[in-house]
This record gives sequence, C-alpha cells and structure tokens, in this order.
Amino acid sequence: MTERRLQPPEGGDDPPRVSNPLSGGEILDLFSLATAICERYRLEYPDEQERYGDAGIAWCVHDNQYILNWATESVNGEIDIRREVAWLAIVLQARDFPIDRLARNLDIAAAVVSEQVGGTGAAELAPVLTTTAEFVRSGEFWNYSV
Repeated sequence: MTERRLQPPEGGDDPPRVSNPLSGGEILDLFSLATAICERYRLEYPDEQERYGDAGIAWCVHDNQYILNWATESVNGEIDIRREVAWLAIVLQARDFPIDRLARNLDIAAAVVSEQVGGTGAAELAPVLTTTAEFVRSGEFWNYSV
C-alpha cells in the first residue's frame, strides 16, 4: 500500500474568509494573522514539514483563517466557537492529527492576536481562543453537540 501525500486545500464551495469585522467595526486581516500563527506553530513542530510537506502549511493557514473567523463570530455573538472547533477536532483526530497540537495552535493564536490586534479586538478574541484551547485539552469536544 502506498502512502498518500497530503494535498493542499482546494477552492471548494466555502473558502475561508480573509477578513472579518468585530462588532465594533474593527476589521481583522485573517490571512495575515493565520500566516503568523502557522509560522510560530511550525517553529514548535518542525517534524510536520516531513509529515505533511508544504501542503501542511497551506492547511494550517486555511484552518486558522476559519478558527479566527469562528472566534470573531463568537465574540460578535453569532456562533458558538466550541461547536465549530469540536467538529474540527473530531475531523483532525480521525486523520491521526495529534489533538494536543490543535490546543497548542489555539494558544499560539491567542498570543498572536494579543500581539498584533489592537484595541478591544485582542481583549475580546484572545480569551475566546484560550478558553477554546482548554476546551480541546479537556476532551469535552467528543461530547459536544456537533
């Protein structure tokens, strides 16, 4: 049996957003933030280059754009980020992705947001990402209604 190499994300019907406004009107550049998160993430987990190749970076940016969008929509009262991340955690775990790395990614996202987003945006978004990381670590995502 040959090992199948990870392919980068394709356009699809619902590509990730590149920007999203917070309720106060602040516009976030989700692509730039996601790229910064992935750069730090890859420094912590250099083994992923061999495992996933460049497609892994593309998926990291893709997934983090969604995570940041979900966090923004959660702050705006539009969705429950735990529902979305529970779905993502289950999908990733089914693909043998270490769930502790998803939680760490969320911690990194909170740090990047704190450093790069000004105003009330960071004060609102970073805690959402941090509590979502704790939610993933707890394993409660398995019992969360998705």
